[in-house]
Amino acid sequence: MTPEILSIIMFFTTLALLLFGFPVAFTLAGSALIFGFVGNYLEIFNFRMIGFFPQRIFGTMINEPLVAVPLFIFMGIMLEKTKIAAGLLQSIGELFGTTKGGLGIGVVIVGMLLAASTGIVGATVVTMGMLSLPSMMKAGYDQKIATGTICAAGTLGQIIPPSIVLVLLATILQGANEEAALLRGELAPDPVTAIDLFAGAILPGLMLVVMFIVFIYFYARVFPNSCPPIKTDRTRNEIYIEALKSILPPIILIVLVLGSILFGIATPTESASVGAVGAAIIAYTKGELTFQNIKDTALGTVKLSSFVFVILIGASMFSLVFRGFGGDEMIEHFLGSLPGGMYTGLLIVMIAIFLLGFFLDYIEIIFVIVPLVGPILIANGADPLWLGILISLNLQTSFLTPPFGFSLFFLRGVAPEEIQTRNIYKGVVPFIGIQVLAILVVGFFPGIATWLPNLMF
Repeated sequence: MTPEILSIIMFFTTLALLLFGFPVAFTLAGSALIFGFVGNYLEIFNFRMIGFFPQRIFGTMINEPLVAVPLFIFMGIMLEKTKIAAGLLQSIGELFGTTKGGLGIGVVIVGMLLAASTGIVGATVVTMGMLSLPSMMKAGYDQKIATGTICAAGTLGQIIPPSIVLVLLATILQGANEEAALLRGELAPDPVTAIDLFAGAILPGLMLVVMFIVFIYFYARVFPNSCPPIKTDRTRNEIYIEALKSILPPIILIVLVLGSILFGIATPTESASVGAVGAAIIAYTKGELTFQNIKDTALGTVKLSSFVFVILIGASMFSLVFRGFGGDEMIEHFLGSLPGGMYTGLLIVMIAIFLLGFFLDYIEIIFVIVPLVGPILIANGADPLWLGILISLNLQTSFLTPPFGFSLFFLRGVAPEEIQTRNIYKGVVPFIGIQVLAILVVGFFPGIATWLPNLMF
């Protein structure tokens, strides 16, 4: 048996174990160790390579940009405790809800604001499901358009910065960019940072928001009975004042966090600390900075951060053994020999990521798939920034694609019993199509992702 064949068996065995629900980090590391022993027994793998693993862990732990991950998680969970979403949903809903489809448009706008201030998909979907779904049902909204809008708006935290996905992708893409430089014979490639991806994701994220809003607007015109307007007893001036009060705190936080990053005042890690402190200040002004909330936020941050870093360590072990079998060279040869060059390879990778998103979590895809395909795509001419935005848009669909779309599960958990599960699944289908369309638009027009970073940096 050749090392390449064993690497293929290892890859698909690991995927199968993940699909059966085995713990991600232990599956990645465990399968790597088992196949490492098998390869060593067959004398096609040098098990001494495992000795490099502690160095890889140490390199991961001293990676400064990754410190931003727990800080952004803390910021998001703390803002969730302040019930800031409740005020946003009520005021924005009344602001737009008096027109057909207006309540759905309001949900998308609230999703955008929460994405730019919290970035935690699960918390956003659950909160909007609990608060806005009953209002939409009471107003007479069709179950499919109501649930689809909430699920789709909740996923905006994946692409709109500050996004944990973009921080993780930046770390992986920087390594891929350095490997691609070695393949091209370059010594000092331009770095790929979270700041670049944050700037590159702004226009695609806003474009996606506009596409959601346009779809809901025309859907309400074609099917007026499915998105009726709501009635309110408050005057327009009262609605405007209340909306301003609700929008102001997250807007200030967004400006502080994103502004400090994009204008070079602070690194993503430093701005994440500003965001964490800012979220605590907002909680204090709303009387929610209690000991219990601080305790719950700290515990939630530790759990989520540990989940991310343990998977990263397991993926590092998997990558080490896979490369020891020569799997990276096999992928390089396959993608490099395709007709059409980089674009054909990119198309195959995007389709593979989209299909894997039906079954795997976005973190698993980032840590397992991107390090394997990123170097060869970049070496063949793909702009790493453009590639990162395409991948993040693609990963966003994994929250909506059944059977394991997390947004579907989150909403099903808080939706009233009269909401049928099949309507939740049907409701997200047009929004998945919109996200695929957004991927195609950015794919054909790379400037949407690269224009702002090139302008600013």
